[in-house]
Amino acid sequence: MSQQHYRPTFIKVNLQAIQNNIKRLKETLPTHTGVIAVVKANGYGHGDVAVAQAALKAGSKILAVATPEEALHLREAGIQADILLLGTTPLSFLEEASKQNITLTAYSYEWLIATRDIQGPLKLHIKIDSGMGRIGFMDETELKMALAFIRQSEGLQITGVFTHFATADEEDQTLFQQQVSKFEKLLNVFEQRPAIVHTSNSAAALIYPDQHWNAVRFGISMYGIAPSPWINGELPFSLEKALSLHTEVAHVKKVLKGSTIGYGATYVAPTDEWIATIPIGYADGLLRKLHNQSVLINGKKMPIVGRICMDQTMIRLDEKVEIGEKVVLIGKQETEEILIEEWAEALQTIPYEVCCTFSNRVPRIYSK
Repeated sequence: MSQQHYRPTFIKVNLQAIQNNIKRLKETLPTHTGVIAVVKANGYGHGDVAVAQAALKAGSKILAVATPEEALHLREAGIQADILLLGTTPLSFLEEASKQNITLTAYSYEWLIATRDIQGPLKLHIKIDSGMGRIGFMDETELKMALAFIRQSEGLQITGVFTHFATADEEDQTLFQQQVSKFEKLLNVFEQRPAIVHTSNSAAALIYPDQHWNAVRFGISMYGIAPSPWINGELPFSLEKALSLHTEVAHVKKVLKGSTIGYGATYVAPTDEWIATIPIGYADGLLRKLHNQSVLINGKKMPIVGRICMDQTMIRLDEKVEIGEKVVLIGKQETEEILIEEWAEALQTIPYEVCCTFSNRVPRIYSK
């Protein structure tokens, strides 16, 4: 039975927008190049299961996650498509990965050696550290040792190889080109090239066609968000934003000039004015540093006043509104729009982090 939601605060996720972004990307790719839909971190805050199902319907063949628990959550939801675990894998998960047909990332010779006692087959994508400095094989010697070990192991099967670009979303291509060269050099170590070769994240998938290989990883831009302002100006097609954040006015009052609002009494009313309280706060993802942001009410931007509380936030109105009046914090209302990029700028971070900040107590409502 689906859970009943009483509080009017929710995230709306447009699954059709996600599918449209995938389809438009596929139109720019060679016919032999597939799309790996990245649904880690609860689908970048959008909801992993619903996003995964939408991505598969749009033509993605592989789903990518970051942790064993994320992979198992998809399997428990009945998703049988190929799943690639992009991050490190604890040895305690190996047997379950084999049983659940989850592809793992092989990132060091030491980790591979530790798999020797695993019962059952394991599919692997070899990770090359071409300059990200995170995980992966960095030199020919260790990679050759790893490939030799895999050849001698009955249960290990290489099905892919990949790397991750550190600066594909930046205009300066110096490091990007260095990573391309290093990856191609280490790719030549393989006696037989793996079936799936993927180097492109969203940024590279969108603007570097020579890095499409036969698969690209579509992450942040699958959700309609450009990886960086520079990429936003170079897009081969427009992206459709999938996420919007909504609530309603829960309380309205008129306060007198000199009245204080919120913790610390940081806001003092400069004149008699209307104040609305909305049921959303920093425990939901409306972080305290967003105190200078506005929300949309009646198609107009209304400023947050006072400190954002854990569960509630106060808004200065230009006129009285009714209880239950619709409020948009991210998204469109009439002719106005508040972008997730605005929140990111106010928080001095990136939209990726904003998406992942929304807590699980905010329900995700899906539209098609």
